[in-house]
Amino acid sequence: MVETPHRGRTSPGILIRYAGLLALLFTETAVAQESAPSAGGHAVGHIIDSVRPTAESGIHGFFALLGHQPIAFILLALALGNLIGKLDVKGVSLGSTAGSLLVGVIISMVAEAVYGITYSIPGVLSSFMLLLFMYALGLKVGPQFFSGLRKGGLAFVGVGVIVWVLNWVICYFGASWVGLAPGYATGLISGSYTITAILGVGQSALSSGAYTPPAGMTVEQVGANMAAAYAISYVLSSVGIILLIRYLPRIFGRDAKADAKQAEREYSGGATHPVPGAPGALVMGFSPYDLRAFYVTHQQLIGRSLAQLAKEYPQVPILRVVRDHQVLELSDDLVLEKNDIVTVRGNVHDLILEEGELIGPEADEALARNVPLEVADIHVGSHALSGKTLEELESRGTGGVTVQALFRAGNELPLGPASVVLFGDVIRLTGPDVAIKAAAKTLGGRAILPTLKSEVLYLSLAMLVGYLVGIVSVTISGIPFSLGTSAGCILAGVGVSYFRSRNPEFGGPVHEGARSFLQDFGLNAFVVVLSANVGPKVITALGGDTLVWLALIGTLGALIPPLIAFWVGFKFFGLNSIIADGAATGGRNSTPGLNAIIEESGSSVAAVPYPVSYALTTVLALIGGYFSMILS
Repeated sequence: MVETPHRGRTSPGILIRYAGLLALLFTETAVAQESAPSAGGHAVGHIIDSVRPTAESGIHGFFALLGHQPIAFILLALALGNLIGKLDVKGVSLGSTAGSLLVGVIISMVAEAVYGITYSIPGVLSSFMLLLFMYALGLKVGPQFFSGLRKGGLAFVGVGVIVWVLNWVICYFGASWVGLAPGYATGLISGSYTITAILGVGQSALSSGAYTPPAGMTVEQVGANMAAAYAISYVLSSVGIILLIRYLPRIFGRDAKADAKQAEREYSGGATHPVPGAPGALVMGFSPYDLRAFYVTHQQLIGRSLAQLAKEYPQVPILRVVRDHQVLELSDDLVLEKNDIVTVRGNVHDLILEEGELIGPEADEALARNVPLEVADIHVGSHALSGKTLEELESRGTGGVTVQALFRAGNELPLGPASVVLFGDVIRLTGPDVAIKAAAKTLGGRAILPTLKSEVLYLSLAMLVGYLVGIVSVTISGIPFSLGTSAGCILAGVGVSYFRSRNPEFGGPVHEGARSFLQDFGLNAFVVVLSANVGPKVITALGGDTLVWLALIGTLGALIPPLIAFWVGFKFFGLNSIIADGAATGGRNSTPGLNAIIEESGSSVAAVPYPVSYALTTVLALIGGYFSMILS
């Protein structure tokens, strides 16, 4: 007789038998895999091989699992990094990017120092994630980019040059002053600037013979010095610059959110609506127009067709007809009958005072009132309407809609009844779908409505073009000159957004939720992969007084230049604090820093000057790195 355990309790014997059964199952599965390999057997065996180290050796096995499964490492660092980034201590927080970077570095350092496990994740993953971030950011700032160049291009260049000069002076002369061996100065410049390519030009100077190591020192030793200095300064500067850029406006007594709003107004040329193609363009705004439903009781409406009524009352079109609790399909020859319920849209004031008297008593029929309102951009394609005013257009069958904004060549125009509409302009309308489509037909265009459609085609082609442009390199005296893939992809995003702002029928606005996710996930995944690969190098560089000097000089070289450049941009060039911050972080080549000020200010306007100073200082930093090696 088998003893039945009490309900809600499990006997030890049962647990033992279950454990034995599971062990037997795993053993038999492994044996079956060896004797009769199959797709399913390989998969199960792979899972067991991955999980077994954790079960057998606890924490050591867990770190080993992260090494075998880099995706698990990335997801863990992202989760913990975002949690830590949200912690707020007296108004100061790391943010998701710095938090993810810090967690990744700590995990990889512990694995190396305690268990001898060195993580290595393919760099192509981090590079691709960074390019996704840059493209998404370009989509956001595209409409403001060119106006930003016109407004403060020279100042952006000045801020970038200041960052580069000060970084080179601090790293090169700092290394020379404390007596660091050859190679350390170049590594410090590369790490504090977070430009790995500087190591490449330094190595090029060594391999080409442009620099010859002193007696008793090999080329390999110089290269090792560069790598050690790079690893130490890279980690410290990556975390430090995020915090500095995030709080620079606050350090100088500025409100980041308020200054960001002011900058948005300045760089929009006084416009109050997002241009066509920009995220958030097709968001419903306030309208003085409203929907009302009335019973048809007046004799002058009964027996009249919708086409006749549209000509007599173009400003208040009929948007829906309900008869016997059924919604009728609208057509020009539809004739109204007594006690039909019609839905109209017009100015609330006029509806209250006039339409009830004209049509009949107001109705509370849900079918008549449930008419969803939409917002759409329409590209004016009718030459016959070019030169007409908005007031004249309203009398031509564009009633039932509200003109929310008017754009010409991507710029918002003042809006009023006398505003003139030209061929090629873009009009933003709000209203019921039937009214918007009718207006679009009259204007010779089609309504661009917000959608969740895939952006993969535009993303792939634009990023491909940006990437190819970025890798084009011209070598002069051993120094490669190129725009860089990051700058290429952000400019690709700017180009797509700029093109759509003038031609909204080519896709319309990118959905802001998708764009924002791409931006955040791309950057955070990039820094996590980077942290996994850089963390172990920090361990190998530890030891002696050299470590202290590398940490000190690298940190000063990373933080002092953007601090001073921000002050010059803010005080002498008169830049808005958020714009000066964006120029400084571009001059420092810190994409995570840019994301930090975007989070702090709640705006992407800091990205307007970023590509200008970024592209310039990338070239200057490579030149400076080459000469720092030669002069060593």
